[in-house]
Amino acid sequence: MKKTVAIDMDNVIADIATNWISLYEQEFGVRVEKAELLGKPEDFAFPDPAAARSLIYKPGFFRNAPVIEGAVEALKELQKDFDVYIVSAAMEFPNSLLEKHDWLAEHFPFISWRNIIFCGDKSVIGTDFLIDDHLKNLDFHKGMPILFTAGHNVNVTKHTRVNNWIEAVELLKAHVEVV
Repeated sequence: MKKTVAIDMDNVIADIATNWISLYEQEFGVRVEKAELLGKPEDFAFPDPAAARSLIYKPGFFRNAPVIEGAVEALKELQKDFDVYIVSAAMEFPNSLLEKHDWLAEHFPFISWRNIIFCGDKSVIGTDFLIDDHLKNLDFHKGMPILFTAGHNVNVTKHTRVNNWIEAVELLKAHVEVV
């Protein structure tokens, strides 16, 4: 039986930070560099945090995010050795449920609808591994939590960290070979 891996969407396979920066500039005329986001909570990295947060509720915010480099190839590779699940806390933002569904259908059509879990609280996810960018999800995971580097978590020292999809695949494949 294959081991299971749950993979978050935002800032793990979907480049929400790049999309957010672009939308903020379009909406408010202020360019924020990605380096300015480092080590800060996502919306607080912008000059006007409330304005930045308002963008999350606008149609298209989740639907139009670019794919994180290497994610498509990595997930295809991982499917050879793992049961891969996409797990996203999509309930907080009204538009995100349909937008995330459509985004996955476009960019990851090889992930079955049976392997997509939209939830509110990821602590109920019981996979062998969880790749996520937030401690609020990783701290309570019963399997092995893996922190995917994002601007807001660069100073976090908790959990095993991967900086990109090449490192993520290497780490997971090493675990399969050891077990």
